[in-house]
Parts: sequence; structure tokens; C-alpha cells
Amino acid sequence: MAAEPVTRGRPREFDPEEALSAALQVFWTRGYEGASLAELTEAMGITKPSLYACFGNKEALFHKALDLYERDKLCYMRSALDAPTARGVAERLLRGTLQIQTGGNDPRACLGVISMVACTTQAESIKTDVIARRASSDKALVERLERARAEGDLPAAIEPAAIATYLTAVIQGMGVQASGGATPAQLEQLVETTLAMWPSA
Repeated sequence: MAAEPVTRGRPREFDPEEALSAALQVFWTRGYEGASLAELTEAMGITKPSLYACFGNKEALFHKALDLYERDKLCYMRSALDAPTARGVAERLLRGTLQIQTGGNDPRACLGVISMVACTTQAESIKTDVIARRASSDKALVERLERARAEGDLPAAIEPAAIATYLTAVIQGMGVQASGGATPAQLEQLVETTLAMWPSA
């Protein structure tokens, strides 16, 4: 009878997904540079050696936290592009942002915006990553709005890149307003006003 295989090494005493989720909350609240290793390990319930062994250094941990943020918190952005009209795209983006800013106990404002504002030259790779991710999502939105204009869903005089930038500015502004104490009703009003001003073909 064959002997059972021996498991080498000690098993992890924590759930990496739960630990990463805890790290995300710290980064989201404090920004990349504002989050200390002591805060991160305490929130994650692990030691520094465990953090390094599982996630790499603080920078690598932040990149993984950004991946989790985009997967779990920004999934509405991908589905928004599937809306049948340009106004529908805008509404899904705005209402998804509203849900993030008013639902649950998550910190307010966008993690990418917080990190961009807080980063100095010592965190250049973080800034580069955030910019690259934003550029990718901006490109997808512009392409969707270009299609809408070609289909006659947006007026020919409307520049897709310009209205995409405007929409992004409103979305980022909602995060700033929320972190500054704006009420859900005030943010809802901002959504309704933006949709009321949306150009019709």
C-alpha cells in the first residue's frame, strides 16, 4: 500500500483573498504612501514575513489590491459599455459610481485618484500603473461613444473624446464630493442633472 504523500512546509494560516481585501481597504482609505506596513499587516492579520512571502513587497501588494478593486468594485464599468445607447452607458457609469459612493462601508473616492494625488516621485511605478489602467478604460469609453456617434446615437457635432473626459470628470468629482461629506441625495441630484444635460441626437 502506497504511503500518503508528505506535505512540505507549513500551511498558510490565513486566507490570501481575505488578507488582500483587508489591504485594499487600508490603501483605499490611506492611499499608497499613507499606508504603512504596520497598518497593512495589522489589518491583514499577518506578519511582515508572511506579507512578503505571499504578496511580495508593498508595491506588489498595491498592484494586486488594484486588480481586486477593479474586479470587485469597478465591474459595472465594463458592463456599462454594453448599454444599447450612449446615454445608457453614461447612466450605468454614473449609477454604478453612486452605488460605490453611497453603499456599504467602503471608503469614498476612487482608489486610483487617491493614489495619484498622494504619489510622489518615489512611487512613480504606482503612478504609471494607475495612469495606464485609466488610459485603457478611457480608450474603451471613447471607442464606445465613437460608435454611438457613427450610429447616429450622438449628435455629429459632439466629440466623443471630449464627452468621455467630461463624464470621467463627473465620476471622479462624485468621489471627491462624497469624501467631502456630500449626502446620497446630493450625489443622486448630480447624476440626474448630468443625465438631463446629456446631448440627444
